Amino acid sequence: MLSTVRPCALAAALGLVFFSAAASAQAVPKTIRLVVAYPSGGVSDVVARALADKLAAQLGSTLVVENKAGASGTIGMDAVAKAAPDGATLGFSAISPLVLNPHLGRSPFDPIKDIAPVASVMYSPVLLMATPATGTRDLRSLLEDARARPGAVRWATSGQASLGHIVLEQLRAAAKVDITHIPYKGGAQQLSDAIGGQFEVLSTNAGPTVSAQIQAGKLRPLAVGAPARLENLPKVATLAELGYPAANLSSQFGVFAPAGTPAILIEKYNVEINKALASPDLRAKLLATDNVPTGGRAEAFANEIAAEYENNARIVKAAGIRAD
Repeated sequence: MLSTVRPCALAAALGLVFFSAAASAQAVPKTIRLVVAYPSGGVSDVVARALADKLAAQLGSTLVVENKAGASGTIGMDAVAKAAPDGATLGFSAISPLVLNPHLGRSPFDPIKDIAPVASVMYSPVLLMATPATGTRDLRSLLEDARARPGAVRWATSGQASLGHIVLEQLRAAAKVDITHIPYKGGAQQLSDAIGGQFEVLSTNAGPTVSAQIQAGKLRPLAVGAPARLENLPKVATLAELGYPAANLSSQFGVFAPAGTPAILIEKYNVEINKALASPDLRAKLLATDNVPTGGRAEAFANEIAAEYENNARIVKAAGIRAD
């Protein structure tokens, strides 16, 4: 006897097959490459590896961390942009390669079309500190000195067109002062020269090494660029609190994927990253390095990046900032 299948039952069965095939095609890869856009050993690398360990345990996948440093994060993010959009490649970086570097003519990829934001991970505050070269105790005194002696106050950053430089330009414009910019190539020599009193002011991202110098009394924090005061420095006001909201900037870091990565995988990774950030041990590790956990939806992160992209376009043009 021949059996028959009703049309609706057949359609349902075929639909289940197609759904299963689609789900299988978009399954989380067994091995995921996490491209870190900075050198090994730094704070961002330490955080990225701690996050990778969490995600490996949660996803049941192997996460391979690959450091691709250079060009202020652009080399690493370019590798992400050019990777296959199959969920097997993710990137960990500050948002500056997407929102700042393109305005300086140094981006080999389209930050809007080639990269998909997955989740915000943390923000890294920018500390503004006085060095032994000055007796300045607060930001107001620093600005008064700059007004009294145009060009005499020297402010060091990690480089031309770096976030610290953007903070300087915003503060210089708002306070109407003449401060000399001293750009360095990275942070190590900059910190050594700060302790040696080679200039009056240093702006750099918060971190364990900087915190140690503050605790030793060799650097005096004047202000912090961050959405709120830091737990480790509760007496240090933000630049917004001191009346300079446009200069109140911090480095935001997140996880990214190549554009075209299936939405179902973006959503899965976003959920798991938020879960990892909620864990007490990872949260404590971030706070111990003066980095503040963020998290949130991928869409919200994308909107923040788009807004910062437009904001930086205005800042770079108004200040006439150029890359090295």
